[in-house]
Amino acid sequence: MGMKKQIAVSAASLTKREALVSIALIGLLFFIFGFVTWINAILIPYFKIACELNHFESYLVAFAFYIAYLVMSLPAGYLLKRIGFKRGMMYGFWIMAFGAALFVPAGFGRVYGLFLAGLFTLGIGLAILQTAANPYITVLGDKERAAQRFSIMGICNKFAGIVAPLLFAAVILKPTDNALFEQLKTMEGLAKENALDALIARVILPYSIVAIVLLLLGIFIRYSPLPEIDTDVEDEGLSLSNAHKKTIMDFPHLVLGSIAIFFHVGSQVIAVDSIINYVSATGIPFLEAKVFPSYTLTATIVGYLLGIWCVPRFISQLSALKLCTLAGLCFSFLVLFSDGSVHILGHETSPSVWFVVLLGFANSMIWAGVWPLALSNLGRFLKIGAALLIMALCGNAIMPLLYGYLADIYGLKQAYWVLVPCYMYLIFYAFRGHKITHWKRAR
Repeated sequence: MGMKKQIAVSAASLTKREALVSIALIGLLFFIFGFVTWINAILIPYFKIACELNHFESYLVAFAFYIAYLVMSLPAGYLLKRIGFKRGMMYGFWIMAFGAALFVPAGFGRVYGLFLAGLFTLGIGLAILQTAANPYITVLGDKERAAQRFSIMGICNKFAGIVAPLLFAAVILKPTDNALFEQLKTMEGLAKENALDALIARVILPYSIVAIVLLLLGIFIRYSPLPEIDTDVEDEGLSLSNAHKKTIMDFPHLVLGSIAIFFHVGSQVIAVDSIINYVSATGIPFLEAKVFPSYTLTATIVGYLLGIWCVPRFISQLSALKLCTLAGLCFSFLVLFSDGSVHILGHETSPSVWFVVLLGFANSMIWAGVWPLALSNLGRFLKIGAALLIMALCGNAIMPLLYGYLADIYGLKQAYWVLVPCYMYLIFYAFRGHKITHWKRAR
């Protein structure tokens, strides 16, 4: 394509209207991120049945999708530095379209490895998009209102997360499937193979549509009015303070923030992607359990709305981060130690299930709190610094896999112990880690 490189402008030079249009377009991106990402909450238990997997094998869905962030994020940072945000986003969407298209041959052959390759390719494209969108929204306005903007993006993301699993479930699941899933436990031979083939083939049409939509979105973003933001210009004071810094590893608050993102996203995806299997283990049928990821994401949206209203009007974004990390640790212990049965929203289940749901609320302001702190004063290192934070999204790959491994050994409930060290580190970063500016204390 003969595309002219768009002239980059500073974020401060944008008019209010340009800034609002940009926020709206980035909001669309976050909706797409959420739609593609949170479908995994259905794919994990669905593939577990259709491909006859154990818990560990089923969580390879999350691993394949998110390990792409570890592989692609730093290359994405250098790519964006070379070609700019908008062309990078276009290529990201096109790579995602190719990943979605791989579900078609995988569905016809019931090849789990090819499904995982498709998810990995989707993750590569998403890594490029996330590396572009997150620093973009960070610099697009006042620093103290960054958490507010991230909360708006989070609502777009989590709203898609509510819609996507329910819409996807409506397309691929039938009212008679509870009986089918029970029958599969006793079926054998060719009859079982045919039933499983028919079950997995249901993903072919929806992912074909997703591939076409992603292809068109890439073209739309490239020719949209989204401005190309110049993130390489530093003011004189920042330039002097960063003069001796050669790489992003010279910014301890960034590196420690990347570890915080690793634990945050890992704990967040465990709360969403594990809940269907956990609820099903308490005796609730699969078709009833499928709504619980939406409850968790709704709790997250409630947290975002409170954040938009309260930050910075009543509390700072740092105080919100501290409260959310403490709440996450508290809810994790309540998941582990609460027993009995409660009747809520028409479901008769363990109260520990609802504390997993409340983890969605605790997680709401952590991403929005960590990003501005970690990217603070990076100047010309902003794009590569953002890439390091996006790389940490591989926590979504590793932590659920660890949860699945522990679930196979100790049970689904005891596996939630994996959340405790996650929130303990996040508490450290919120109270102390973000203040560290040098690896060695000055004498």
